[in-house]
Amino acid sequence: MLKFAPILLALLYAVVLWRFSAWRTARELDANSTELADPRLAEVTGRLARALGVTRIPVRIYEVAPVNGLAAPDGRIFLTRGFHDRFREGQVTAEELASVIAHELGHVALGHSRRRMIDFTGQNAIRVMLATILGRLLPGIGVWIANLLTSLVAARLSRRDEYEADEWASALLVKAGIGTGPQKSLFAKLGRLTGQGGRGAPAWLMSHPATAERIAAIEANEAKWGLGR
Repeated sequence: MLKFAPILLALLYAVVLWRFSAWRTARELDANSTELADPRLAEVTGRLARALGVTRIPVRIYEVAPVNGLAAPDGRIFLTRGFHDRFREGQVTAEELASVIAHELGHVALGHSRRRMIDFTGQNAIRVMLATILGRLLPGIGVWIANLLTSLVAARLSRRDEYEADEWASALLVKAGIGTGPQKSLFAKLGRLTGQGGRGAPAWLMSHPATAERIAAIEANEAKWGLGR
């Protein structure tokens, strides 16, 4: 039994770390966000709400500079201040921001945000557990292999989730009378908006699919649904 103690301790540490990371992320979002109160966006968020049959969609502004959207397990949607600033500057339209909100709603509806606890907060816990086990079995390279495996699995799961959320968002946008045009046009802008410009890790290692692949998947859904005929 004692020979399994390090593994059991690693598992316990992983669970504690996962719980703490989720709590810390939720606390950070609560402390550094305010409710979205932009009348120019009220019309498009209202259209999304009516399409879903709800009174309103809770959207908050998260006070950080990067361009991003987040979905909390409790159903709240967050747009970063950086994203909202791009809208105020005219770089992003209200309909394009609506596509971001729809995408994050997709993560909530499909259970992605609860499973991932926002941006894979459990990833470090899994990494620690694997590093402990593989480090004992493969001294010297076990930790490196654990890091690589965790990153690959997380990236693959995230890319799958992104495609599913894109499809869900497309269906909602069509139902709301907004259509998929803003969704595709925003994808075409994302490299410039985020400052990446297409640079970075290969698509198979990224947490999000390549832009061209996401647009192609949306257009495939449009053809499947008989849109644009």
